[in-house]
Amino acid sequence: MPLALLALAIGAFGIGTTEFVIMGLLPEIADDFGVSIPTAGFLVTGYALGVLFGAPLMTALGTRISRKRMLMLLMGLFIVGNLLSAAAPAFGVMLIGRVVASLAHGAFFGIGSVVAADLVAPDKKAGAIAMMFTGLTVANVVGVPLGTLVGQSIGWRVTFAVVAALGVIGLAGIARLVPEMPRPQGVRLRHELAAFKNAQVLLAMAMTVLGFGGVFAAITYIAPMMTHVAGFADGSVTWLLVLFGLGMVGGNLIGGRYADRALMPMLYVSLGALAVVLALFTLTAHHKVLAAVTIALIGALGFATVPPLQKRVLDQAHGAPTLASAVNIGAFNLGNALSAWLGGLVIAAGLGYTAPNWVGAALAAGALLLAVASAALERRDNARDGSTPAVTASPSAERQAAVQH
Repeated sequence: MPLALLALAIGAFGIGTTEFVIMGLLPEIADDFGVSIPTAGFLVTGYALGVLFGAPLMTALGTRISRKRMLMLLMGLFIVGNLLSAAAPAFGVMLIGRVVASLAHGAFFGIGSVVAADLVAPDKKAGAIAMMFTGLTVANVVGVPLGTLVGQSIGWRVTFAVVAALGVIGLAGIARLVPEMPRPQGVRLRHELAAFKNAQVLLAMAMTVLGFGGVFAAITYIAPMMTHVAGFADGSVTWLLVLFGLGMVGGNLIGGRYADRALMPMLYVSLGALAVVLALFTLTAHHKVLAAVTIALIGALGFATVPPLQKRVLDQAHGAPTLASAVNIGAFNLGNALSAWLGGLVIAAGLGYTAPNWVGAALAAGALLLAVASAALERRDNARDGSTPAVTASPSAERQAAVQH
């Protein structure tokens, strides 16, 4: 794998850390600014909304410059947002800093996916995408626990200053290691928007919303579920989330490897198994060891869908995939918000802390049905056209192949 993927992974590590570390630091931040915990929770909501709306906005604004330069600008925006959060004199200023940092999130992963795929041969694209996303998954294992520890021990402002420093390292790596990759000739914003007329692109995004939404339906309420149902101590939640993060790392790498060999079968297996494991979690949540194993499996199966879904969008939006790729990152966050809301509804209805697992299982099963429908539609279209499915090389890959030839 090219060293450029390491630079992308470092940027992803910083972004993943700043996204999730806030959850462990809410009490300290609320006390510092003199606001309630629910009010401090707007720092989480604001970030998620910034990702959802910032992904298409920032990608659209960057259609006239090279992808490398856009990635560098996004990392600069990320650095500014985290420095603003670290130095915020008031809660409102910190909220602005969180939103500024979030604007870089979706576009970075969307454009980064395209760049990562263009750096390698056509049969290694999903693996390259997975390598970039490894930074995000490792952030949940290393960055978030360490960031929380630093914030609780030294101060939350130090945590965000360190995250900004990670952004500087990522920016330097992109500037040094990522090759210049000019935007494809003749591709304008209208071409990027035209990708959304493709039913397969929309189906892949819907699978993203439902599939990863299934994961967050359970994980959002993991703390009360494990302490009130499984009987874990409050302090155990941290290492349970580390298990979840380790599962994410393994699932991401496996998903990237096998998606390059058989993308749709990989989705069938991961989504189907995810639905089953989430349903079983309503039972295993009552046993400490089984609950811990299940949490790791949810992380693995959930993130095993990420590289194939991202590659599916790139394949179906070939020629002008950048905006569709970024919007698909926003779809992950839409799924997170939707599933957390639905999970809260079933708990509020008095169905218990394990009820969100059924919600997650239903969402994952819905994603599996969409995958089956997508494949059936593709077979029908291929039969009608008298063609067979083919992996479409990106313009950059075609140019590289021509040079090698």
